[in-house]
Amino acid sequence: MLAAERYEQIVQLVNERGSIRVTELSELCRVTEETIRRDLDRLEQEGRLRRSHGGAMSVRETQPEVPFAEREVTFAAQKRRIAAEAARRVQPRERILLDASSTAWYMARELPDMPLTVLTNSAKVALELASKEQIQVISTGGQLSRGSLSYVGPSAERSLEEYHVDKAFLSCKGLHAERGLSESNELQARVKGQMLRMADEVFLLADASKLGLQSFTRFGSLSQVGALITDDRITPESAAALREAGLDVVVV
Repeated sequence: MLAAERYEQIVQLVNERGSIRVTELSELCRVTEETIRRDLDRLEQEGRLRRSHGGAMSVRETQPEVPFAEREVTFAAQKRRIAAEAARRVQPRERILLDASSTAWYMARELPDMPLTVLTNSAKVALELASKEQIQVISTGGQLSRGSLSYVGPSAERSLEEYHVDKAFLSCKGLHAERGLSESNELQARVKGQMLRMADEVFLLADASKLGLQSFTRFGSLSQVGALITDDRITPESAAALREAGLDVVVV
């Protein structure tokens, strides 16, 4: 393979996956890791990707994230009801995961101060729980996404690989009975895809405005979710379709 062909293959792989490790590229391109590192340096200088610790990340434009301050007040009453119901599903001494959604932040506010371990990639959730002395908070770390105040990227993904939780509480930008779960941002989607795989039970917290939608990047299927907690704006047809797909639909 010529060097120019290898550069194109590397950029294509990085854009397809969002991020990739040097070791993977070395195996896929059948060259040494040192060669891959030189290739990545050159491609970064050309603005075709961005170097990260141990690999590279895509610079391809994705749909921008809605700022947290805006999401916090959108359908706030519905999100608070969903969060309160989700908090009732948590028992003392459990290990749970909260994502960086505004609904998860509302849930963090609802959680009583009891013996509990909470893993999160949300700076807002971690700060909210800081005053609850019995709750142990573990943050993923990673690249800070300023819009969502969340940690994303390869470091966040690798951190999640080290843990297993009893229950995960996640949200999404789109929930479709046939096309599954989706996010507007590729980095967020990769983190949430990892979260789906690390819990005994997964609860999806999604207000009715997200139902029937498919956003930019798919990150999971309904078969990976145990229950959806949503609000009473859900239509009977939508609820029936989701239940037929195997989802336990809880309406608040």
